[in-house]
Amino acid sequence: MTGTISSSAHSQSGLTDRLARWAKGLSGRPEEEEVNQGEQERPRVGTASNREIGRRRQLYSDIGDFLFAHDLDLTPVNFSVALDYLTGANLGVEKAVRAVLMERGKITNGWMETVAAEQRADDITPDSLATMLDKVEENLTQFTGLMHESRNSAKDYGAALQEQAKGLSEGSDSEPVLARLVGLTRSMVEKTRLVETQLRENQKHTQALKSSLETARRAAEHDHLTGLPNRRAFESVLNDELKVAQAQGEQLSVAFCDIDHFKHINDTHGHDTGDRVLKFIAGLLTKASNDRCHVARHGGEEFVMLFRGKTAAEACEAVDSVREDLATRSLVNRSNGERMERVSFSAGVANVLAYDDPRAALKAADRALYLAKEHGRNRVYLAADLD
Repeated sequence: MTGTISSSAHSQSGLTDRLARWAKGLSGRPEEEEVNQGEQERPRVGTASNREIGRRRQLYSDIGDFLFAHDLDLTPVNFSVALDYLTGANLGVEKAVRAVLMERGKITNGWMETVAAEQRADDITPDSLATMLDKVEENLTQFTGLMHESRNSAKDYGAALQEQAKGLSEGSDSEPVLARLVGLTRSMVEKTRLVETQLRENQKHTQALKSSLETARRAAEHDHLTGLPNRRAFESVLNDELKVAQAQGEQLSVAFCDIDHFKHINDTHGHDTGDRVLKFIAGLLTKASNDRCHVARHGGEEFVMLFRGKTAAEACEAVDSVREDLATRSLVNRSNGERMERVSFSAGVANVLAYDDPRAALKAADRALYLAKEHGRNRVYLAADLD
């Protein structure tokens, strides 16, 4: 159903630039460390090692019992959170798990993903990113120094070799000259091995930092339950798409979609089922997305869509087709096989270019959504272009 209503810190750009600069130049994979099998010692098996094996087996068993008790999937994220909780290795995770157990008595896969993402995000600050970048730049400086040193060593070796070779051509006693040549060569080989080792370590550290920064970026811009971009990422896309639309003279429309009676779904069927509903609706909305239609989870049970090249009325029709599709679905609670009440969402759509700034357009779409809820839910309302 559609309808129309009338609706009346210091910038981190420097840090962002540094991220963009170094990310373009870093590539390659670290070489594997060489292991001298002959120098490895065989571990002694005794009482202490037996106790350690027993302790690890018990820990694995406890983790399995924890995941099974809460019907959690065996995933790296769930295993990691369970490990942190059971061992007390992460105080934040331990407190979060205890709190949700006291409140709900049960943990869901979605909650595990959320708490893991929050713990990663807590470590991501402008200062920590700057520190990582400093380390990357330090590694790159060291790399340049090592290469410069290697070139100089090669030049010095060549000059010394040439000088010593004169003694052979002049017909003097060759044994001392050959000994010096061997010594020079041995010294050069040792220097080369040292530089190669240092370069491998440098490359491994740089690759690890690059991976950490990529993880930080994804954690900061993606919703870990649905896999969609989050509010932060959407705001960046909105600004970029607005510039493109204005430059090319295209339409730009925004829509807020909010699941109806979502609290009732959680209370009746459990938070695990609620998480599955969120993922299912995210999937339906994603089917409409492409390079001109962007979908993100704005928070809670609310999603936001951005349409470039569509008028607000056309965007309203596109959103309404997804709403109709969802309203005709007969969803089943997977935990008990019971059919659920009809799941639906309400939405509000606004023309971004009709307002002085994007935030005003978002507020207009939000007001339209609010009235759609007031007037019965399971409908899409279109905000007028003028306040």
